Amino acid sequence: MPDVKVSMAYTEGEIFLKYFVTEDFFKAEKTESNQAVYEDSCVEFFVSPAADGIYYNFEFNGIGTCLLGCGTGRENRMRAYPEIISGIRRKTSVGKVPVKERTGKFSWSITVAIPMNVFFRHKIEGFEGKIFGANFYKCGDRLTIPHYLTWNPVKTDKPDFHRPEFFGLLKFI
Repeated sequence: MPDVKVSMAYTEGEIFLKYFVTEDFFKAEKTESNQAVYEDSCVEFFVSPAADGIYYNFEFNGIGTCLLGCGTGRENRMRAYPEIISGIRRKTSVGKVPVKERTGKFSWSITVAIPMNVFFRHKIEGFEGKIFGANFYKCGDRLTIPHYLTWNPVKTDKPDFHRPEFFGLLKFI
């Protein structure tokens, strides 16, 4: 299994995530917003900012390509427009050029800055004092050896990240 660490911080207007990953198989072929980045080496942040059942799935491959969806479950996802996704700042240690699968220990990182207005189905006015449901994931659905890791355990027979009932709590203090 890959070794994954994530750090999180926030300001009045943005959430910052930094993932550090070391894995035996690395691939980053998807280059367009909302492509199936979960098939590449991918890190994910699923977050529910309100008690309305709606959550966002932020998914990033190793070159920073983002898939962003929103809805109440796996089946009824609305994808964000690319102009919304373009508001998410991303910096990777790999750069932006696509990478075919490579084998052997490979370490990479990605830093992401998610502004409030990217939560396009909610009106968020600051983060301080808020509690969000969330989970952090690492996957690689189409790597030579697929893998699925979670921060908060997802207790299902098969990997299924679209399960907000298993989200942990993030307290913005």
